[in-house]
Amino acid sequence: MTDTRAAVHSIDHFALNVPSLADAARFYRAFGLGVEPAADGTQLDLRAGDGHRWARILPAAAKSLAYLSFNCYARDFDTLARQVTQAGATPADAPPGAEPDGLWFHDPDGNLLQVRVGPKTTPSAKAPHVTVGAGANARGAVVRSQVQTVRPDRLSHVLLFTPDVLRAIDFYARAIGLRLSDKSLDIIAFTHAPHGSDHHLVAFARSAARGWHHAAWDVRDLDMVGQGAAQMAAAGYTRGWGTGRHVLGSNYFHYVQDPWGSFNEYSADIDFVAADHPWPAGDFAPEDSLYQWGPDVPPDFIHNTEAPDTAAR
Repeated sequence: MTDTRAAVHSIDHFALNVPSLADAARFYRAFGLGVEPAADGTQLDLRAGDGHRWARILPAAAKSLAYLSFNCYARDFDTLARQVTQAGATPADAPPGAEPDGLWFHDPDGNLLQVRVGPKTTPSAKAPHVTVGAGANARGAVVRSQVQTVRPDRLSHVLLFTPDVLRAIDFYARAIGLRLSDKSLDIIAFTHAPHGSDHHLVAFARSAARGWHHAAWDVRDLDMVGQGAAQMAAAGYTRGWGTGRHVLGSNYFHYVQDPWGSFNEYSADIDFVAADHPWPAGDFAPEDSLYQWGPDVPPDFIHNTEAPDTAAR
């Protein structure tokens, strides 16, 4: 059956509360993102290589998602507003400092969301992933001192903890048109936008409480994933998981733990779903759903720091 619901096409940006803007600036600069402090010291803006403002980092007592902002086409906005109401969303006001336009509401977990008319920030086609090897009698790699700083091109996706994965994917489908890509039982699920999107734009993982797990940033190839890992280790950020290759989404990955227990991911060559393509969503066994190769998953990778003394179950 064809899904006729209106849908958002992109994440515009996320806003993250953190206990220390100084720590955040050090971490994100080391990661390779552009960090722009506000003149009054009240926030940081994060930009990737495409120049887009992908995140606002805000001061707070503890780390949490402040809000998640989506863009849609003008022709779809009124229909999306009706869908959000019909899905049972709780209306909300724009938080201080945020652009007040569009529609503000809470999802069933209490996460604050915005839908507004805005540019498509997600790619409309899959970028080529080509790592060219050297032929005989030529060096295949530059020396370590000549490796360039890894600077991600764009945001790929975000992953949220939720107490109810199946409820989350149902709400996000009915309210803003995100489609299921793949899932593993009621443990984890991945959703994409139907206007041309990476395999996942928003993902959900089961936990005892809502929470922020990670933001994934797209880089050109597997070399840059590994170089990013080395770059962060040299800056003192050695905790995380990787390097490896996922199964659902197929991307190469390396996760780096931030100062508050969540993660940022270098990601390359993720699966892409073309506009209105009927992606064959699957339900995979847990042992087959997380990674194809890579190191063992560290215990703190599935720990939700916003649910004290509990881990994702």
